[in-house]
Parts: sequence; structure tokens; C-alpha cells
Amino acid sequence: MTIDKAEVIVTSPNRNFVTLKITTSDGVTGLGDATLNGRELAVVSYLRDHVVPLLIGADENRIEDTWQFLYRSAYWRRGPVTMAAIASVDMALWDIKAKKAGMPLYQLLGGASRTGLLAYGHASGTDLPSLFDSVRDHLEQGYRAIRIQTGVPGLNAIYGIASQSAAAGGGDERYDHEPARRGAKPVEEDWDTRAYLRHLPGVFEAVRNEFGPELPLLHDGHHRMTPIQAAKLGKELEPYDLFWLEDCTPAENQEALRLVRQHTTTPLAIGEIFNTVWDFKDIIREQLIDYVRGAVTHMGGISPLKKTLEYAAMYQIKSGMHGPTDISPVGMAAAMHLGLSIHNFGIQEYMKHGERTNQVFQQSFTWQNGLLHPGDAPGLGVELDLDEAGKYPYEQAYLPYNRLADGTVHDW
Repeated sequence: MTIDKAEVIVTSPNRNFVTLKITTSDGVTGLGDATLNGRELAVVSYLRDHVVPLLIGADENRIEDTWQFLYRSAYWRRGPVTMAAIASVDMALWDIKAKKAGMPLYQLLGGASRTGLLAYGHASGTDLPSLFDSVRDHLEQGYRAIRIQTGVPGLNAIYGIASQSAAAGGGDERYDHEPARRGAKPVEEDWDTRAYLRHLPGVFEAVRNEFGPELPLLHDGHHRMTPIQAAKLGKELEPYDLFWLEDCTPAENQEALRLVRQHTTTPLAIGEIFNTVWDFKDIIREQLIDYVRGAVTHMGGISPLKKTLEYAAMYQIKSGMHGPTDISPVGMAAAMHLGLSIHNFGIQEYMKHGERTNQVFQQSFTWQNGLLHPGDAPGLGVELDLDEAGKYPYEQAYLPYNRLADGTVHDW
């Protein structure tokens, strides 16, 4: 059978999502996530204008060959727009293959390696009392691992703090639990690395004292530190036994991680903005990280991320797949199936989508006792309600950006 139709659907129930729907000549459909937060329409054009015409009439069974064709034939390789587009094709074709086999996708990827996926949630607060309330709320929701993000005295709005993001954007709540804000311009936030470094170790000391030594705690530095600053923070956080310190310094400068590694035993997670195995190659081989943070949606799909994680397994490096709400339920389902099947699974980021999103994307996954499972419906286990999707047209939205006190634009 061949691909008969490929549609690009844009919907914004709680935030913007880009979905590719492929239909075969015998009527089987598959879905892929092509969402690129804040640059969604660039991927829409790439798919509609350049990729979809190449898919019509192609053999839907040739997943690897199709991936290689889309990656190599364009000549201009890599980059988030290209790889998100290719990812959506790869996911949709795996969805179709598993549906035709009558199996959940993880069975085609080798079967389950565990009963469920440990997931972590995002707790945040402007001060310790509000942070503690957020941690308790996540524990009540069943999370067994918690990311800790905190306000810094003297800074009005920084990454990962719900109430600060809302205030900066002029709203009462976050845009589907992420700092992106709908509007014509991005929101400006402020930053001071020295103030952050002074404040953060005391926060983790307080969290450990309040919640004990057993709870896995994570933290996201969000690319904001120099290598020596990241090394200093990692060392100072060692007494609090972090599960990981994420994106401690911009990973484009991969040699910097050698310096960080020399000074701290705090585990490091890197890679949510990476797009191919080539971004990970050296830092995996040199064992400069402990967790691969790649996203199925942004790394070209299930096929290449599985290969990357198999490479990482040679060095006892585990998965830590990206999973905030800018990954659609389709992309999250793909991550769950992949995570369930691989041997070197570490942890899955999991932020709950809003109710409107869950009405547009009908899902089969389960969330019990802090563990995710993709379910046993054939394929990815996600179906798109086109009528519901049509109720929510695209709305322009941007992630925030940072300026230092002197006005300099800083890494966000």
C-alpha cells in the first residue's frame, strides 16, 4: 500500500500544536508531532510546501528509507525546523505500521523493558512557602520525582516560576503550564547569575530538610551559566543528592562540559535543544553527561532517537526525554513507547496537558503511582478529533527572553 494523503493540522486548544496526519490507500491513518514552540508556522510551511508533495504515492512501510530520503535529499541537513518536520513523518509511519500489526508501538520496538515509566513534574515557587506548596501538590498528584525551580530575590520574573511568568505576561495563569505567552511580542524577563548562585543551594537545603533524603530532586539551569559557574553550582549542590542538573551551560560549547565534569559529581542532563545524534556524539563518547534529554519531536522522530539512546547505552548513559506541554500528546506518546522499550531508560519529563488539548487529542496512556504507560491500543494510542481541533485556530505566541540589569540580552 502507499500514502494517499498527508495533512498538516494546526490547532491551539491550550497552546499551538502542529500535527501531520498520513492516510494510506487502504484507509489507515497515522499521526506525527511537528510542534516547534514559538516557530510553529516555519515547520508548517516546510511540511506543506516541501515534504507532503514527496510523500504522496510513497510506500508507507519503508520507514527507514523515507527518513534517510527526507534527511539526505534536501542537502540542507539538521536544524529544528527540518528535524521536527521529519520527526512527524517518522512518528506517523510507525503509528501506521503498529496499527496494521494490531499492536501498541512498543511491541514493535522490542517489547516492554519495564512495567511503567518514572516521570517527574515541575514544582516552582517565588519563595519557600509557595515552593513547598507546589511540591506537596505534585506529590498528591502521584509524582515520585520533582523538578525544583525557585524565584530569586531581586528578580521579578525568571524561567520556570508559574506566578512570575503569569505576572510578566499580564495573565492570571500560565499558558498551559509553560512560560510561552500569546501575543505579538515575547515577554522580557530579568536575570542575575551571581544572585541565582548565592540563593539556590539554600533552597535545596530547605527542600531536603522539609521532604527528606529519598525524594528524587531535579533542577534546570536553562543554559544560563558559564562553565566555571556551572561547575561551582554542581559542586555546591552535591550535599543535596540531585537526580540531575539540567542544561547547566550552553551545550553548543561541548568542551565546556569537561570543565564542569572535573569539578562536580552531580549528574548532568543535556540535549533538549539538540536535533541529531551528531550533537550528542562527543559528549556521549567522552561520558560528559549522564542523561540524554533529546525529544522525539525535535530529533527527527523515533528512529534516530532510538539509535542515539542505543549508542548512549554503551557508556551507561540513560534517557531523560524532553516532555513539557510544547510536546503534543502525539509526541509524548511516541516518547512513552520508546521509553518503555529501551533498556537504558532513566526518567520521563511529564507535564499534564490542559483539558481542551486532551479533548482534541484522545489518548490511551495511563498515569498510576508515579508511572506512565502508553497503553495497549494499536499504534501510538492517540487519535485526533478534527472537529475539536478546528475550534482552536493558531494564535501567535513566543517564549520569553532575558536581559541583564545593564540591558544585555542573556541566554534564556
